[in-house]
Amino acid sequence: MAGCARGSARAVLAFLLAPALVALLVAPARGRGGRGHGDWGAAELLPPRENAALVARFVTNVCDWGALATISTQEGVRGRPFADVLSLSDGPPSKGSGVPYFYLSPMQQSVGNLKENPYATLTMSLAETSFCRKYGFDPQSPLCAHIILSGTVIKVSEAEMDVAKNSLFIRHPEMKTWPSSHNWFFAKLNITNIWVLDYFGGPKIVTPEEYYNATFQ
Repeated sequence: MAGCARGSARAVLAFLLAPALVALLVAPARGRGGRGHGDWGAAELLPPRENAALVARFVTNVCDWGALATISTQEGVRGRPFADVLSLSDGPPSKGSGVPYFYLSPMQQSVGNLKENPYATLTMSLAETSFCRKYGFDPQSPLCAHIILSGTVIKVSEAEMDVAKNSLFIRHPEMKTWPSSHNWFFAKLNITNIWVLDYFGGPKIVTPEEYYNATFQ
């Protein structure tokens, strides 16, 4: 009888704890990107999809990383597309400039590719935030808003150095401790083309002028 009672108690306890354990497992990880931006309430902040330029600025600002595609210079895959995940920032939360800044090292394969061909394409998605999980949107669904920015990756000028540094270090404080022997430098994507996918019917094209002129708060 005692054994049965203990078994029943364990079963009841497991039943009561199951929802909490599931919630813990599927909850967005805090601290991703250094400041917990993956937990932002993007659903409440997402601009109306009629304003594609503002949607693009919003996605750029809430995303801490993206996939940058370059043209490979590596033996065996030379001339083929080569994508890598890079941390980025366009500035403090809700105060972004729209310029994606990077902290790069010559040791990175993507940097070697960019030396030969500076053209690149960057993709960022709200799948990085809690928005798509909250509404059950698959990362590939256009309802899980994502943007594609194309242009050239260039080193920032001395005049822009402090802006790039502050933009990145406020979102990625770990960068301050990365080994100086890797010769890190600040770079940015000089945007020439923008596509926004936030609904069905294909991407919306936004010009750089529309993108940078969008009033973002």
